[in-house]
Amino acid sequence: MANIVKLKALDGRTVEFVDTIIGQGAMKDVYCSPDKSYVVAFFRTKQNAQSRDRLSNIVGTYREKLFNQQGGDYWKNLFCWPDSIVEWNGLLGIVMPAYQGHYFFQHGSKNGDNFGIKGNEKEGKWFASAKNRSRYLDPRELGSWQSYLTIGIKIARAVKRLHAAGLAHSDLSYKNVLVDPVGSNACIIDIDTLVVPQRYPPDVVGTPDFIAPEVVMTNHLNKEDPKRHLPSIATDRHALSVLIYMYLLYRHPLRGDKVHDVSDTQRDETLSMGERALFVEHPTDDSNRIRVKHLEASELPWKDTKKVPYTITGPYLVPLFNRAFIEGLHDPAKRPSADEWEQALVKTVDLLQPCQNADCEQKWYVFDNSIAPKCPFCGTSYQGRLPVLNLYSARKQGSYIPDNHRLMVYTNQSLFPWHINRNIFPNERLAPKDQKRGGYFVFHKDSWWLVNERMPDLADMTAGSPIKCPPGGKVELKDNQKLLLSKEEGGRVVVVQMVAGASGQPSLIGNIQSGLQKMLHRT
Repeated sequence: MANIVKLKALDGRTVEFVDTIIGQGAMKDVYCSPDKSYVVAFFRTKQNAQSRDRLSNIVGTYREKLFNQQGGDYWKNLFCWPDSIVEWNGLLGIVMPAYQGHYFFQHGSKNGDNFGIKGNEKEGKWFASAKNRSRYLDPRELGSWQSYLTIGIKIARAVKRLHAAGLAHSDLSYKNVLVDPVGSNACIIDIDTLVVPQRYPPDVVGTPDFIAPEVVMTNHLNKEDPKRHLPSIATDRHALSVLIYMYLLYRHPLRGDKVHDVSDTQRDETLSMGERALFVEHPTDDSNRIRVKHLEASELPWKDTKKVPYTITGPYLVPLFNRAFIEGLHDPAKRPSADEWEQALVKTVDLLQPCQNADCEQKWYVFDNSIAPKCPFCGTSYQGRLPVLNLYSARKQGSYIPDNHRLMVYTNQSLFPWHINRNIFPNERLAPKDQKRGGYFVFHKDSWWLVNERMPDLADMTAGSPIKCPPGGKVELKDNQKLLLSKEEGGRVVVVQMVAGASGQPSLIGNIQSGLQKMLHRT
């Protein structure tokens, strides 16, 4: 039986662990506490004074500012943050919470876990590769496309919080982000390498596939060389963009088929990911396209960018991907921030429509503003009448301005306070009262209905004079209908647009905006 080691942490806390290595990273060996509630990770080499000071601040000042403030409990699920420092046999160690149970494979790989990963950590690489998903993973581990949008929101939100504190992760990648697609969870790990500009420089340059081009192309220079680019908030933004792209499209945005040096594979790699990095879906330069003839069956259709283009991610994400991989690929200042990714992902979730094919692997897709919407993953056309809510909000008395925000309707879809009022946003600061829905949608007797639960101001304004619908009531949704959701500052009006699917006559979406504007001006 292994020995139990008992130590005093530098903050006076008693720490115990079983003297058996349960895991190893690039720099540390990991041991587990007897009750498995926390782990202790020891660096294999001695840490210098600067590393000690960095760790002291990570478990001290930075942790205090993150967790011991109002709403701090929210972040405990998004970070695996060290909370103590210990020393043992001359080596420095950090104490961290154990990963939650849903971050370990329950079913593992296919055919009774023939790959032997059941019980292992859910590293993101398993879910960001079409080949890994198709060839190896048990389908019960995969989640739905909606899961990965939610995971993207949580990763973006956590990175935003780091950046707001002036910190950079420095090694943001699918190795350092655990994901749980079944429960739509995400957790950033390896916090001990955080970068503080002008105080704590990076210890690592990052993980291949996620290192920003400017870091790759100057990696040969001395760290003190002013021309050398080191991990920073700007490089985190590149890595975050790559993560989101890979979790939604199961391919890498820069790994196409263009070869820069046929005789030197290392130089070719450096050029491909550095100086000559090129988006595989660049609209005017197709020289780095992924060639379908080179693909394996397990990589299809995801790596066929004609069949599954990045434009399927919708009107809010496509502009950010353009900035990340076209305008900002070699110009860090143009890269989208984590906050921009969070907002775009939240609005994209509101554009989701459940696929009507029960066997569709992805289950959800983004409404594409088409008069005949269909799932891009399985090709199933939408059948029936589909309500789309166009959101407008009050800026001054009697004046409503479009919010560039739509909400798709489906059975049991909820209408939340952040849909009802533009001044509310579903993030970590969301008040408990704003977490409860204000109403929901149902399809009943060939009609769509909005059931009012908590909206005292709900009224049909289509005819000019309001027809009130108090809580407990319901209102039928009709084409070109105008509904007042709230009279409060920032309160919204929604205009209903009915889109007919394959079984009916389609609405003319191209003419809808002018009609909506005229209707609003009549108020």
